[in-house]
Amino acid sequence: MECTWPPGNHTNGLENFWSLLKHGLHGTYVNVEPFHLFRYLDEQAFRFNERKDNDQGRFIKALQDVVGKGLRWAKLIAAEGGDGPCPA
Repeated sequence: MECTWPPGNHTNGLENFWSLLKHGLHGTYVNVEPFHLFRYLDEQAFRFNERKDNDQGRFIKALQDVVGKGLRWAKLIAAEGGDGPCPA
C-alpha cells in the first residue's frame, strides 16, 4: 500500500527528474561551472517538461521561445566580466 498525501500524489516524477539531471551533469556535461548551473537546470527542466513530445515538437517549441530574442557576443562577455563594452 502506498501512503501519499493528498491521495494520488507521489515523488516518483521528482526523483526521475533528479536522476536525469545527475546523469546529464556527470555524463553529458562533465565539467559544469557553478556560475552556469542555472542554465543546465533550465535545459533539463525543459527536456523533462516536454518529454512526452517528439523531437520535432521540442525543436519547434525551442525555436518559438527564442524568436525575437538576440544576444550579441560583446554584451555576453561584458556581462560575464570579459573585456567587452558595457551592456546597453
